[in-house]
Amino acid sequence: MNACLILVDLQNDYFVDGKMELVNIKQAAENAQQLLGKFRSNNMPIIHIQHISARPGATFFLPNTKGVEINERVSPIKGEYVVNKNYPNSFRETELLEVLRKTEKDTVVICGAMSHMCIDATTHAAFDYGFTCVVVEDACATRDLVFKDKTITASDVHASFMAALSVPYAQVLTTNEILKNMA
Repeated sequence: MNACLILVDLQNDYFVDGKMELVNIKQAAENAQQLLGKFRSNNMPIIHIQHISARPGATFFLPNTKGVEINERVSPIKGEYVVNKNYPNSFRETELLEVLRKTEKDTVVICGAMSHMCIDATTHAAFDYGFTCVVVEDACATRDLVFKDKTITASDVHASFMAALSVPYAQVLTTNEILKNMA
């Protein structure tokens, strides 16, 4: 697999005791941790995306807080890229495209949070830049949403976005499917 792993916004504010805990974030992070281990053992490029809130009135991912830090399960190590962003699209006003081009990889394996926001926006952008995209559905998490007084459960939000990404933007796979493909 000629791929680069992109871990999006797996930051403390999305976990227990954070400012916006997501549904199934612990399991998603554990799956991302498995992928991270496999990419590391295969010496494949890894990019961590870290959202830092710059929007007035933001309530999470605030600069210089514990919540903005990348979660310990998937902490970057020396040699791994960390790209800071301020928007849902990880490419917008960042060096992500430049970093990806340096890796000379044509496929991006994307996981993290939130399924309906940054995973969606980043996958669309990567596709538009010509990358083959793989989204790891069980290494992504989201939350319940409310629209016109109707609550949409996190599982429905997640499934809807994975379904929408699956054609034509990305191949949507599980962690085990990717690990099996990398074996």
